[in-house]
Amino acid sequence: MVLTGAEIVIRCLQEEKVDYVFGYPGGAVLFIYDELFKQDKVRHVLVRHEQAAVHAADGYARSTEKVGVALVTSGPGVTNAVTGIATAYMDSIPLVIISGQVPTAAIGQDAFQEVDTVGITRPCVKHNILVKDVKDVAPALKKAFYLAKTGRPGPVLVDIPKDVTAQKCDFSYPKSIAMRSYNPVIKGHQGQIKKAVQLLLEAQRPMVYTGGGVILSDAAEKLTRLVKILGFPCTNTLMGLGGYPATDKQFVGMLGMHGTYEANMAMQYCDVLLAVGARFDDRVIGNPAHFAQVARKIIHIDIDPSSISKRVKVDVPIVGHVPEVLDEMLRQIEATGERPNQEALAAWWKQIDEWRGRDCLKYDRKSPIIKPQMVVEKLYEVTKGDAFVTTDVGQHQMWAAQFYKFDKPRRWVTSGGLGTMGFGLPAAMGVQLAHPGSPVACVTGEASIQMCIQELSTCKQYRLPIKIVNLNNRYLGMVRQWQEFFHGNRYSESYMDALPDFVKLAEAYGHVGIRVENPADIEGALREAFKRKNDLVFLDFLVDQTENVYPMVQGGKGLTEMILSEEL
Repeated sequence: MVLTGAEIVIRCLQEEKVDYVFGYPGGAVLFIYDELFKQDKVRHVLVRHEQAAVHAADGYARSTEKVGVALVTSGPGVTNAVTGIATAYMDSIPLVIISGQVPTAAIGQDAFQEVDTVGITRPCVKHNILVKDVKDVAPALKKAFYLAKTGRPGPVLVDIPKDVTAQKCDFSYPKSIAMRSYNPVIKGHQGQIKKAVQLLLEAQRPMVYTGGGVILSDAAEKLTRLVKILGFPCTNTLMGLGGYPATDKQFVGMLGMHGTYEANMAMQYCDVLLAVGARFDDRVIGNPAHFAQVARKIIHIDIDPSSISKRVKVDVPIVGHVPEVLDEMLRQIEATGERPNQEALAAWWKQIDEWRGRDCLKYDRKSPIIKPQMVVEKLYEVTKGDAFVTTDVGQHQMWAAQFYKFDKPRRWVTSGGLGTMGFGLPAAMGVQLAHPGSPVACVTGEASIQMCIQELSTCKQYRLPIKIVNLNNRYLGMVRQWQEFFHGNRYSESYMDALPDFVKLAEAYGHVGIRVENPADIEGALREAFKRKNDLVFLDFLVDQTENVYPMVQGGKGLTEMILSEEL
């Protein structure tokens, strides 16, 4: 079968059973767009900015078990996409980005809309490929999908010159791919797992700490089973929320910079720590030197060997696919018939409950001004905890993480590693397309939402009934909080004094806008919004400008050096 390079691209997407491609056309990819037009198996979603294309593909991937796909043109098309690519890279999200390139003869000639895409994206992709021969298109795309979803997932970029998309060759899609230099370890080392199990069973003050790897590997069910059998406390990172049910009594909340007092204290003072699919990030453990002050045995399970002992030295490293390793752990624990020391465990839980008694997430529930925490709590009540929640980045992101209790994986979609403002709305588009009929809420702030607000147009075109929950405090909230705490209340360029009327702006795009200024109206507004199953509703909540996120661990400080909320 003789096909053009553009036809081959589309056939490859069909072979990979791709449902949606998020993109924006341009000169270098017009042959590909022409072939998209001629078929109806792969649906295209026209975004209004290439950054949003990648974020939407990202949201689609995070909320499903599929690889997200974005298609952008050369030059500014791909440079606009770099922020989205870096966002996915930092959070290990499986994406394939197809970018157009100037014709092969023009590469290196400073041609119109030419950039060195491979060079620019190299630091923020798992792999990238410049295809110079039409015969290499199918193998390159097969490799891209394989690399994106295996091992530690990540974005893979395939750069295709325009003339390659017009050339012809025989087409056959490779059935499998083998790469001598890439063989992720799946099974964990039996001896190491045995050591880990023994440590866990002997622990006096155990702690289970899990991250995004549990979500990405679909290991939440196995993790929950392990934690239940052992009776241990469990904490999730920001990226790991939903990996263990947040409403379960063994869950001690999120840990880290804005984690709960009990999670951070238990993390610091445990004697055996089981880390699963997490990387001891600076926002999670604070200062490594402070963390190392307390002697503890650390077991670390991760598919990426480079993540182990990268920031914190571990005692029992286990490289492998998280579900496979947890399976073997469960098998060994059940085979021994042993259980942890119940007396020691009871004493440890008593200590944790004392820490819980500090009620570190309290806020003024009788305030005449809307408290942002209350909005998130009401969102949780109204949606019965069953919504997909995307966020942008800042205070609103942390309040959503603290107050929306995620019992299921893949319901929480946020930019963790890169912290990308503008992520929330386009990510919500990808989630809504992946889960039509499901409630999708984008929790955002008045600064973040303006980064990709043009995507309200995309939502109108594709009738995406997302509910936007804007916690509007008229400040760059997290910047203002740091300026209050550490810069003598000098609010340099953090005040947003030229905000649009978001209700009118939403209406201008053809959506429904609701402004809420009274705490008594929060629940009613949310219920009204979610009743409108076919409409995008922009809820503009005017919240307390002075509210801060607590607890807080200052950069460079230790986990237990938390700033707690004022006494109310």
